[in-house]
Amino acid sequence: MFVQIYSRTDAGYKAIATLVATALVLWMVGVHMLGVKAHAAPVNVTNFSDTLETSAPSTLSGHTIAFTLPNGAADDDTIILEFDASFTLGAADFEDVDVTVGGGEQTVTAAGVGADWAAAIAGQQVTLTVGSGGVASSTEVVVELGAVATFTDVGADFITNPAGTTTSYTIDILESSTIQDYGQTRVAIVDQVVVTAEVATQFDFVVNGTPAGFTIPGVATTTSTTTNSASLPFGSLTADTAVTLAHQLNVTTNAANGFVVTVEQSGELESSTGAIIDSFTDGTYVNTPSPWQAPGDNISLDNTWGHWGMTSDDNDYNAGVNDQWIAASTTPRTIFQHASSSDGITSDIGSTTIGYIIEVTPLQEAGNDYTTTLTYIATPTF
Repeated sequence: MFVQIYSRTDAGYKAIATLVATALVLWMVGVHMLGVKAHAAPVNVTNFSDTLETSAPSTLSGHTIAFTLPNGAADDDTIILEFDASFTLGAADFEDVDVTVGGGEQTVTAAGVGADWAAAIAGQQVTLTVGSGGVASSTEVVVELGAVATFTDVGADFITNPAGTTTSYTIDILESSTIQDYGQTRVAIVDQVVVTAEVATQFDFVVNGTPAGFTIPGVATTTSTTTNSASLPFGSLTADTAVTLAHQLNVTTNAANGFVVTVEQSGELESSTGAIIDSFTDGTYVNTPSPWQAPGDNISLDNTWGHWGMTSDDNDYNAGVNDQWIAASTTPRTIFQHASSSDGITSDIGSTTIGYIIEVTPLQEAGNDYTTTLTYIATPTF
């Protein structure tokens, strides 16, 4: 019995000693572990990329950085982005940083209170503090820096690409005291490629005749000019009967600022005897497009015995209104224009019709050689 009693006492002492030792360990270690967050083992982030706004050396560029944290992130965890020392990070604050998590926009502020994320830039690092709600594991985080930011950005780019050597440079996600996931991606800095090309200038201006019965604004032509577009053969005039002719103008050009066509006459429509068929109306030289009027036929005023005028179906001339005439003049008249390339076909862009009209009274002096010369001048602006 004596031996057995001592055997039980030994076991009791051993049990008591073990309990005391365990208590001491818990007392020394356990208290300090209170409040410490548990984290999964550190792993590489996935789908880590940085898309540059421009890859040119020594150039300011925005950055769109995307990555997935396999372990996610808890409230107030810090995510540290570190740029290679060759990048220059200029002055910036939270307003130059945007964050989306799983496609959802996050509010970024300086303090990062509550659900807001905080952003700070110092040295080569951009430090983000996760707002309440955290980041679920395997969720994509997108960080936009500089002018590419679309949510709260109010500033310009603040990161300057490396100068000199055109190669690739690193951007890291560092392990922090709260997040052990880490990773590294690279961006290539390359010289810009200058693309050059040449397009030859083109300008074709053609004056074509028109058949009798060809419609111009408000009237049909009475005589054909198709035989010779370099003439306007009004022929033998009948008193109090208007005669109308026309030319069709075609312009084909790739001039960036288009073209202008003017027309001017060399002098009065005059016979060898000095008689004149005056300009519309009754020799007053109408400059503003106006409806056609017959000559005044005043025996005391020879400038009312006959006159002639011109019109254009270019919308810049007549604003789409028919029967709008002006006097032909020794001063250039703008009759056709367009502000960009033209195809030589489309009405009011590459093609227009210019009409000419004469009407005389019985008082107009006889003559079989009334003549003047018209000059078209087409000017492209490349």
